[in-house]
Amino acid sequence: MARKRIGILTGGGDVSGLNAVIKSVTYRGSENDIEVVGLRRGWEALTHLNLEDTASRSHYLVPLNRENTRTIDRRGGTVLHTSRTNPSKIQKLPDHLVGSDLPAATSTKGAVATKTWDLTSQVLANLSGLGIEHLIAIGGDDTLSYAAKLNELGVKIIAIPKTMDNDVRNTEYCVGFSTAITRASDAIQRQRTTVGSHERIGIFRVFGRDAGFTALYTAYATSIRCVIPEYKINLDKLIELLIEEKRANPSNYALVLLSEGAEWEGYKPQEYGEPDPYGHRKKANVADVLADEIKQRAGEQTMTSDLTYDLRSGDPDFIDKLVALTFGNMAFDAILEGKTGLMSALVEGRYDLVPIPDVSLGPRKLDVASTYNTERYRPIYANKRGLPIFLNRAS
Repeated sequence: MARKRIGILTGGGDVSGLNAVIKSVTYRGSENDIEVVGLRRGWEALTHLNLEDTASRSHYLVPLNRENTRTIDRRGGTVLHTSRTNPSKIQKLPDHLVGSDLPAATSTKGAVATKTWDLTSQVLANLSGLGIEHLIAIGGDDTLSYAAKLNELGVKIIAIPKTMDNDVRNTEYCVGFSTAITRASDAIQRQRTTVGSHERIGIFRVFGRDAGFTALYTAYATSIRCVIPEYKINLDKLIELLIEEKRANPSNYALVLLSEGAEWEGYKPQEYGEPDPYGHRKKANVADVLADEIKQRAGEQTMTSDLTYDLRSGDPDFIDKLVALTFGNMAFDAILEGKTGLMSALVEGRYDLVPIPDVSLGPRKLDVASTYNTERYRPIYANKRGLPIFLNRAS
């Protein structure tokens, strides 16, 4: 009798802790005589895999076992690699599908027409051909939005949230968040010496296109000001507060942290480049924009530091290993129980299984009223009793 087989993939940006999830699922599989197949490069594995081609199978499929996952949880990144692939909107067909009768759509922006293909039928065919009975998808909103689509089509699927933005709905925590805050806090503490030596205003930028969790929690831990996407600040007031703080500091410096999606009255984040498969374009560096404004309005010298990609790199910290291992084991438990359409989560500070989020609702946002001091542009430190450990509830 054939062994039960499950698949696992990581999609979107990498974060620390992904390998701990992969290891926990693999080890549980070995204990339950269930074969675990790693799918390389996220959803691309299921859109581009050619089951008839040995090289393609070798490129996209990784049989996972205790031996090849024994030490992977000790380092960051993902051994399965990742990509930003949207199977519903593939812009270039893999060679073996060129000329096939797949549903296509054309969109026009300006004078440029873009043709895309929906390879969902290919995804379903590959899952069937591989004999994968259950799939674990690890990712953020984009990756999980397609997981929800597959669930609606009858694929048994369990999701695990990961993003250092911590903005996936239905959970208070996403794998990668704690390590990102640790990295950001360490970098800011180190750079205080340089900013202070030059007596400037230090401006730090972190990721956070739509939500300010990373900026706010880093500011909370380092006791500095921050600007988040959920609240449009008054720029003159921010500059006044920074200069006031700088002059009151014996070392004559001040610090402020910006989410990439931060904005103020008269400024909206600028975007550039081609949109990714999920329609996102890169945002211009808001730290540079703020530095120019401070120079023009107050004549103050600044230093800017882009912390973005450094926060998702390196080994996971304790919390990310703990949560990642637990999320992986919860996902495996759900598979043993035959469940589908669910996601490992933290709710009210407790581990739980929740529905995969509805992508139409958009990312989870900070509750400004309880977390952000709109007069001082700082985190609120008071009145935390009764809140879960990560201070914001899942809904």
